[in-house]
Amino acid sequence: MNLEQQGWLRLHLTRGLGRVGILRLMEAFGSLDTILAATPAHWREKAGIRRDVAGGLPETDAPVFLKNLQRLQKLEVHIVSLWDGDDYPALLRTIHDPPALLYIRGRIPGQQALAVVGSRRASATGLNLTREICRELAARDVTIISGLARGVDSAAHQGALDGEGYTLGVLGCGIDRVYPPENARLFQQVLKKGAILSEYPPGTPPLAGHFPGRNRIISGLCQGTLVVEAAEGSGSLITAEFALEQGREVFAVPGPVHLDTGRGVNQLLKDGAYLVTEPQDILQVLWPDRPLAKVRQKEESLARCLTTQQLKVFKNLGSEPLHVDDLVRKSGLTPMEVSAILLHLELQGGVQQLPGMRFIRGR
Repeated sequence: MNLEQQGWLRLHLTRGLGRVGILRLMEAFGSLDTILAATPAHWREKAGIRRDVAGGLPETDAPVFLKNLQRLQKLEVHIVSLWDGDDYPALLRTIHDPPALLYIRGRIPGQQALAVVGSRRASATGLNLTREICRELAARDVTIISGLARGVDSAAHQGALDGEGYTLGVLGCGIDRVYPPENARLFQQVLKKGAILSEYPPGTPPLAGHFPGRNRIISGLCQGTLVVEAAEGSGSLITAEFALEQGREVFAVPGPVHLDTGRGVNQLLKDGAYLVTEPQDILQVLWPDRPLAKVRQKEESLARCLTTQQLKVFKNLGSEPLHVDDLVRKSGLTPMEVSAILLHLELQGGVQQLPGMRFIRGR
């Protein structure tokens, strides 16, 4: 971490300063060096910073600064400021309240991006569809951005990884914290193929009030936002509202009318969101010229090598798990024939077996 980034860290560790305070200081003084050199009295006079805050800038030998600096250096975190030119994400800069500072682990890919959000308690169908859509889009070089939360967020990141594409996680806590804890392995996988970022100082806990701010970053980094299963008043709908305010497209997967998590997305559709049942629905709106994905190419190549009977089984497979008995019924083949075909397809990578003799398309 260079000296400039260390200066930003000192400023951000000033208790009570926050994003608005940093913006006011930059407007008043014009540069980070001038801010750091100014006295608390000048902070108060020129930027209107409160007395108790103005005197709280930690020195370079202060324990709180040294502790956090060492922690961030160990995690290979770098800090990007709103005034850093091309290093700051271009789309995020255009929103009306961009973060003053971003703590980043990994590399933010400079390409098209889609935000994917939804319920932490999504159905198996919703999770499988999320993963399939994100796998296909990531394979077409679309970066998948989400919040690394349980449910749809995790499925979105995992789908991008399945498609061997880029994915980016935005946190509602400090960059040095893993939340939720059970996603520690997913965090590491995301870092290998993208980045994790936060606008909050290190050590910040995942408080409920931080997540709406996190959501504006998720939508602000992207050309569009996809919502999969969301209850009325949920954080996912807040993200969709941010996307609309930011002039971005909103997409929604229709949900079951009898479930709470279906009501929010169905209301989005009533309000004019694009209906999504497959990746092509998004691509036609945002990136109509994207080449055929590697995943789809693989599936089509496999299909060309199958017999008529094998193709009957393969075409019935998708992201929704099907029991072997359902495949027998749909294909019109005998149980023995279907079992032999499933074994062949599994060896070719065209099918994946789940517990309970259920099957989906291979990943």
